Amino acid sequence: MKLLDCETIQPAMLRSADDLREESGYPVLALDIDSLAALDEEWVNKLRQWSRQQPCAVIGVGSSDSPVAHCVDSIVDGSEFKAMLRRIAANPQATLVLVQVLRAIEDLAPEDALMVESLGYAALQSGDEFKRWLTHYQARLLTPPVPESGPPVLVTRSQAQLSVVLNRPLNNNAFSVEMRDALVEAFELVNLDDSLHQVSVFANGRCFCTGGELTEFGKVASPIAGHLIRSQRSPAKFIMSSPERYHFHVHKACVGSGVELPACAGYFTASEKTLFWLPELSMGLIPGAGGCISISRRIGRQRTAYLVIMNKKINAQTALQWGLIDAITDEIDK
Repeated sequence: MKLLDCETIQPAMLRSADDLREESGYPVLALDIDSLAALDEEWVNKLRQWSRQQPCAVIGVGSSDSPVAHCVDSIVDGSEFKAMLRRIAANPQATLVLVQVLRAIEDLAPEDALMVESLGYAALQSGDEFKRWLTHYQARLLTPPVPESGPPVLVTRSQAQLSVVLNRPLNNNAFSVEMRDALVEAFELVNLDDSLHQVSVFANGRCFCTGGELTEFGKVASPIAGHLIRSQRSPAKFIMSSPERYHFHVHKACVGSGVELPACAGYFTASEKTLFWLPELSMGLIPGAGGCISISRRIGRQRTAYLVIMNKKINAQTALQWGLIDAITDEIDK
């Protein structure tokens, strides 16, 4: 696939995205952002506006230090470019919604950004890519969650501090409906009680959270019903209303919502051997538990899109370097 560079970008901006994509053979536009560094300020501004209007992902190939890096949806070096093209071609609908949501929410208030994310997620729930994944997943032998006793979340108070512990260790603390509702109940209490100054959230078991409970996927009555539920019962909404009060500490596997919710907090720490993973695109979806907002506001929309599109797992050291987490520690403030 030929990259648009300093010589070809200006005539390309006069053509339709359909023509450019048909010519390239991929549902994406790709820019040589090192070459485009030669553009003057006026053309950089035009490029940014043009890129944000494209009905597909606009990928920059080159250095993230390029002065036009902010104009694209994600950045890869030459060694990863073909892999990214394959990933986008496998799920073009989810990729499009992902980059459009990340563009749209960049300057929105958190509550408005959560609404946009949820609407994007709902659109994909009725899309072909999610239906394809769901059919494939349901055709396999599903293992139901292991029955566990006790509440899904343990909540204890000590003066001005609240301790919230995910308590489904046998199921790797999967983000199930009962887990979501229990977290909403706890965080609603925080929202109503100004005397609670600190909320510490961590988990029992071998890992923090492996993301959504897969056996519950596709069970909501309709995409709009799912949007209404997320609008009313979103743990992220409560965390984002006063993030400075929250400290999430995570360990080992943090998948999907297991990354998205902690990233909402004002202070986010991880144990040394923690891994972070956002696999939603391979399911025909986008992060839908607040992650489009919480993660992009920590590491930027380009790196967020990169993590999601490339299905990348990153360790705690990389997460700290990027700003996804605030510290690496094995100490939990209980």
